[in-house]
Amino acid sequence: MSARGFPVQEYRNRTARAQSAMASVGFGALLLTSEVELRYFAGFLTRFWESPTRPWFLVLPAKGDPIAVIPAIGALLMARGWIADIRTWRAPDYSDDGIGLLAETLQEVAGNSGAIGVPDGIETHIRMPFGDFERLKSLLGAERFRGDQGLARNLREIKSEGEIDKIRTACHIAGRAFARVPEIASVGQPLSQIFRDFQRICLDEGADWVPYLAGGAGSGGYDDVISPSTEDPLENGDILMLDTGLIWDGYFCDFDRNWSLGSASDTSRRAHDALVEAVDAAAALAKPGAAAADLFHAMDARLTGGAGGSDAGRLGHGLGMHLTEGLSLIPADRTVLEPGMVLTLEPGISTVDGRIMVHEENIVIREHGPEFLSPRIVDLPEIAM
Repeated sequence: MSARGFPVQEYRNRTARAQSAMASVGFGALLLTSEVELRYFAGFLTRFWESPTRPWFLVLPAKGDPIAVIPAIGALLMARGWIADIRTWRAPDYSDDGIGLLAETLQEVAGNSGAIGVPDGIETHIRMPFGDFERLKSLLGAERFRGDQGLARNLREIKSEGEIDKIRTACHIAGRAFARVPEIASVGQPLSQIFRDFQRICLDEGADWVPYLAGGAGSGGYDDVISPSTEDPLENGDILMLDTGLIWDGYFCDFDRNWSLGSASDTSRRAHDALVEAVDAAAALAKPGAAAADLFHAMDARLTGGAGGSDAGRLGHGLGMHLTEGLSLIPADRTVLEPGMVLTLEPGISTVDGRIMVHEENIVIREHGPEFLSPRIVDLPEIAM
C-alpha cells in the first residue's frame, strides 16, 4: 500500500512547474479557490468542503511559496502541511468574507498591474459568491483577471509516481470489494441494500470514503449508468452492474464490474466479451504520442463498426483527484497521451430491449504502453443461485 501524504518536495515541484508556466504567459499570480486546487498545491485534505458556507483561497505568486488566505477555522490543519504564510479571517463574515484580505495579498504579490490567472476551463469553477468576485475585481481591476489557459489542468494531467501509487491503491481496494459482491448479491435482494452493503465492504477493505456509487440491474442489461439504487429486487438472469469511485488519501479509482445472477445468457456473454475486446483495442493504442480520439475510435470500431458512439458521449476520461478530470475519449479530443496520464477506458454496448452494458478499467500511460491499475477481469462472472 502507498504511504499517505507526500513529501514536501512533491509540492515544491508542483509549485515550480506552475511558476514556470505562469512566467511563459505573464501571470503575476495564480488565484486558486477549489478543493482539488488547494489540495494539489498545499496538501490541504479535509471533508470540511462539504460545507459551502466558507470560501478558501490559495495565492500562487510568480516567485516564492504559495500563500493561504483562509477562514481561521482551517489555520491549524493548513499549518500541519508545508505552507508557512497563512492569513486568516473569522468566517463567515457577512460584510467582508475574506475578500479584503485576499485583495491585499494579490496586490502584494502581483503589484498594481500584474495579471492574475484564474482556472477557467471545463471542470473548473470559482468557489466564492458572485458578488464577492465582482468586488474583488472592482478592488484590483477587472482587466487584470484572466483565464489560466489550461495551466492548472495541464499540471494535474501528468501524475507523479506518488499520485499513481495512490490511485493504484484505491483500485486495489475496489478490486477486493468487487470480489466480495457474491457475498451480498442474491435473487430477491433489493438493489438499494446491495448499494449499502457494497459501500460497507469498500470501507472494510480500506477506502477512506465512497463519494460515488452507481449501478443497475435488469434482464440482459440495465437502463442507464448513473441512477441511484431502487428497491427493486434482483431476479434470476439479471445482469448486475456496480460502478464505484472510492477515495484513498484524496485520490479516486473509477471502474465498474458486471455479474450475471445465475447462468449468463449467450447475449450477455457476447456483449461482455465485446466490451473486453474494445478495452483491449484501446489499450493496444494507449501509448505516448497517440491521441485521446484514437482510443475512442478503436473502441467504437469494435462496438458500432465506427458509427460514432452513443448518446453517453465519451468512452473514458482522465482520473485523479477528481472522479473525472482532464481529457475525454471523444472524437474531438486530440490531447496527445504522455507518460503519467491516468485515464479510464469505458466502452458501452446496447443489448436487448433498449438496455445496455458497460465495462470500465483504469490505466496509466507508460513509455511502452499502458499499465492497468484496476485488477482486470475478462469473463462475465456468475453468481450462483
